[in-house]
Amino acid sequence: MTVAPVKLSVIFYSATGNVTALARQIADSAEKAGAEVRLRRVTELAPQAAIDSNPAWAANVQASADIPEATPEDMEWADAVILGSPTRFGNVASQLKQFLDTLGGLWFQGKLAGKVYSGFASASGKHGGNESTILALYNTFHHFGGIVVAPGYANEALFANASPYGVTHWNGSDIDETTLAGAAAQAERVVEVAAALNAGRAAVAA
Repeated sequence: MTVAPVKLSVIFYSATGNVTALARQIADSAEKAGAEVRLRRVTELAPQAAIDSNPAWAANVQASADIPEATPEDMEWADAVILGSPTRFGNVASQLKQFLDTLGGLWFQGKLAGKVYSGFASASGKHGGNESTILALYNTFHHFGGIVVAPGYANEALFANASPYGVTHWNGSDIDETTLAGAAAQAERVVEVAAALNAGRAAVAA
């Protein structure tokens, strides 16, 4: 029995580039693990004047311009979805939240249920709300009827990263190799679980 590769959407919002870097690492690692990957950024809602006032923000807008914008179809297409956001007062950034709020039609039709979901985040301070941001994302996944795959401490890389809810970064420093390894391991875990789920469903249907 042949099972198609896992279809994974990595959808994120990033202002100054930390979440972009994590998203690229997750997407690359998932592809290496055998998944078909769509890397997507959500629409920027901030006024241009606000973006221009922060050089890092403006630089990230330019650096991520090659990444297509997310649409609801990217959610419907996927077997698994990994969402990423910077922390905004301990919660999901409004740009990503606005994208999630466009998914009511798919949710109502049951087209978001039964998929594998996971999340990642970044904050400006060590205790700036990374975990609460990921948990807020997971509230949405529960409403979707999703299957949440958190990294936990499932292997050495994830244990070293010590972020059981999802990979996180705080920008008191550059993103280090431990965090990048944790992002890769989270991607691999999501692909592994989604592949097992697809194989099981195919076996039942055969």
